[in-house]
Amino acid sequence: MPVKNRFADLHADITGWRRHLHQHPELMYDLDLTTAFVHDRLRQMGIDEIATGVGRSGIVAVIRGRQDTSGRVIGLRADMDALPIHEASGVEYASTVPGKMHACGHDGHTAILLGAAQYLADTRNFDGTAVLIFQPAEEGGAGAKAMCNDGLMDRWGIQEVYGLHNMPGLPVGEFAIRPGALLASSDEFEIVVTGRGGHAAAPHEAVDTTLVASQIVVSLQSIVARNIDPVHRVVLTVGTFETDSSASNVIAHRARLQGTVRTLDPENRKLAEARVRRVAEDIASAYGATAEVTWEPGYPVTINSDAETTHAIDAARAVAGQVTVDTPPIMPSEDFAYMLEERPGAYIFLGNGDTAMCHHPAYRFDDDAIPLGCSFFAELIERRMPAT
Repeated sequence: MPVKNRFADLHADITGWRRHLHQHPELMYDLDLTTAFVHDRLRQMGIDEIATGVGRSGIVAVIRGRQDTSGRVIGLRADMDALPIHEASGVEYASTVPGKMHACGHDGHTAILLGAAQYLADTRNFDGTAVLIFQPAEEGGAGAKAMCNDGLMDRWGIQEVYGLHNMPGLPVGEFAIRPGALLASSDEFEIVVTGRGGHAAAPHEAVDTTLVASQIVVSLQSIVARNIDPVHRVVLTVGTFETDSSASNVIAHRARLQGTVRTLDPENRKLAEARVRRVAEDIASAYGATAEVTWEPGYPVTINSDAETTHAIDAARAVAGQVTVDTPPIMPSEDFAYMLEERPGAYIFLGNGDTAMCHHPAYRFDDDAIPLGCSFFAELIERRMPAT
């Protein structure tokens, strides 16, 4: 079955929705214009139930099939927030808000889910309940976690959950997915090293914090090289290094390091944290300094469950000519992982063609991908909850 004909008919409307959202980007949880627009579209569709303020500014829309003998409830998710980036895409419908841009395609994801909502509300050709999740604050605000903490899964009885994300470089008309780990966890750390400041001419009377912190930076790389199984992926980056001295003849009293750790395995995530703490504290101690490590857990590993990945592949194959079923995992993180920790489900990549990477000022969402994304969501609902 190709792209559903209904979405060819709706393509212009959905594109218009997407471009409206693109022109009016909002950040994190502050989505007043975005949620008002989404709510208004849903209300016009005759959705059975619309709940607002879930996870602060999320929206949940419920569509019941023409039958409900299966008792099955499936969730579909789209993120709504933009990024603090000044747009340089050159499109005629560019952001009207200086310093804010939909540089990751969340406007496209939201429009796709709205299009699927229109189709599902019009046809209701399924046996069960579809729960559409419009999520805030994916870009660093853990909006998925906020919605889950607000009772998303239990309140609406969601049994499976699915999401998609556009992928620049993957041709429009193709999908890519894999079972298991698809995207990495992302945690942040800060290491404050305290020594004993002094004069550069008398280093023996000081504890050189810059030297100690430098040794820590170098030694942290041994965690990936020597503590992690070499067939596993872990990325450890020290992104900042600063001291409390701005003079060339002063030995700093304190130094501060900040970095990130990304892993594709929850056990490696735990190991990396333990080793960062041990390496920093022990090296500092060996030089007569101290190291205080602060660890800020970020998004978990995005792990697709096996059965639900198969369901997603089947739906994608029904609407696309090409589905890569063993796409390599990548190291960015995604807060849909929180939803997958609560329910089985799958996350799939939707081809977005030849454009700049996500989070780039020149990024563009390809509107030709819209009918495929909409058809994927609709096909998934109809296949998982077939009407008799």
